[in-house]
Amino acid sequence: MTYLDPLAELIRSCLPPGATPPADADDLFRLYAVLLRAKGEQVRDEDVHDAWSAWMQTIDSSHDALVPFEELDSRTRAADTPYAEAIRAAARHLEGQRDRRPAASS
Repeated sequence: MTYLDPLAELIRSCLPPGATPPADADDLFRLYAVLLRAKGEQVRDEDVHDAWSAWMQTIDSSHDALVPFEELDSRTRAADTPYAEAIRAAARHLEGQRDRRPAASS
């Protein structure tokens, strides 16, 4: 278990019911957790596609993943949106947890 695992699970839990990530996508969700830590709610669909591309290349050397986001057809581009939204939802959830913490006394 890595320090990214809880964030990866949070992102996965924020996916809409219809989204079905591959069963072996733990490393992909860890990449998404890195995006969450780096960009929070500023994650874009393009960022998600780039992370997915990196993951695809590590698991099967897929060159299909090398297609730039803006060159993908609209249906394929739309497939990245639920994942970007899940990362942003996870970022809001984490921010909400920070907001609820009691202020540190001096």
